[in-house]
Amino acid sequence: MLKSLRKAKISKTILLLTILFVLVSIRLFIFEPAQVVGHSMAPTIEDDQWILMNQLSFSKDKPNRGDVVVIDLSDQIYIKRVIALPNETIRIQDQQLFIDGLPYQQNFMTDDQRFWTHDIEQTHVPSEHYYVLGDNRKLSRDSRDSYTSLGFIHESDILGKAQMVIYPFNEWKFIY
Repeated sequence: MLKSLRKAKISKTILLLTILFVLVSIRLFIFEPAQVVGHSMAPTIEDDQWILMNQLSFSKDKPNRGDVVVIDLSDQIYIKRVIALPNETIRIQDQQLFIDGLPYQQNFMTDDQRFWTHDIEQTHVPSEHYYVLGDNRKLSRDSRDSYTSLGFIHESDILGKAQMVIYPFNEWKFIY
């Protein structure tokens, strides 16, 4: 009887250690939490929310248009939406965004946010780079101004994809 209790205790300990190992591995190699500072991605992601970033999102695939990505530039972390892909052209005229000459619908933005983008002449996105914008254009530092802000984002500067808001708990949601 004592032997079976000891076996049960050892089995339980091994199970708990295995679960702990799996959780730590997931945290270290797949999902990374990050706190959002600022309003540049509102209303998609609000100031002081915590997100979960998938670090393996782009290990095989490249970012797609519309993906919300986490960017590391000179030890500064940014969260922005991918708007234009490598080798595409982008232009903004009269508040309308054009990609390769075609209007792009920005359904993730509120009507109020659409009217804070100045005209941008047609610009070619270099190979291996992305054009990113914050959803809250009025308050976002992003690819629109390459001299004082982010400019084009090299693919190696993209850490992963923002998958979900995890805190506050009552605001939990997937990010689209």
